[in-house]
Amino acid sequence: MEKIKILIVDDESRMRKLIRDFLEREGYQILEASDGIEAMDIFYKEKNIDLIILDVMMPRMDGWQVCKEVREYSKVPIMMLTARAEEQNELKGFELGVDEYVAKPFSPKILVARVGALLKRVRNVEDNVELSAGGIVINKSAHMVTIDGEIIDLSVKEFELLAYFVENQKLALSREKILNNVWNYDYFGDARTIDTHVKKLRSKLGEKGNYIKTIWGMGYKFEVE
Repeated sequence: MEKIKILIVDDESRMRKLIRDFLEREGYQILEASDGIEAMDIFYKEKNIDLIILDVMMPRMDGWQVCKEVREYSKVPIMMLTARAEEQNELKGFELGVDEYVAKPFSPKILVARVGALLKRVRNVEDNVELSAGGIVINKSAHMVTIDGEIIDLSVKEFELLAYFVENQKLALSREKILNNVWNYDYFGDARTIDTHVKKLRSKLGEKGNYIKTIWGMGYKFEVE
């Protein structure tokens, strides 16, 4: 069985080494890039990267630009690192398709645990069966969503959010419950992260976006009319 391949992108060599050492102990294969341009060169060369750990502040090409370009071609999970823990940066990352967000400084052991949890979530999504509701069909093994037969392009997190809604049809879901189940860890940021994702998901679903009902003061409910 091939090792899981992780690309670490950070302009600080000491940070790359710290992350690499801890991940290699867990059996992961590690690739490294010192800036965004080098990262994209590796990304285009290596066709089977399983996860990208990406710093925000880098010379030549920053993490936001890397994330945006990667998302044009791939749904590979992205974990964003930043020394700036302001809420707007976190929301920006999720809007660009970041799957996990870790603020520096962090515990290497916690980072390794989050890497494992993120990869597990992706595998679980791929392994589960097909879901359908109101003309929306979710093929988890192919990581594909169709609406009335037409393929809809969703980010990894939008895909997981839609699947969670469909799996819990007609149930009132609080923002906290959605965060704990879709993001799969205790979340200490602002629950508006959910609102941002729901807004984008509704837009991509078109008329079917009306199936996602807002429960004011609480969260959301998915219900086919």
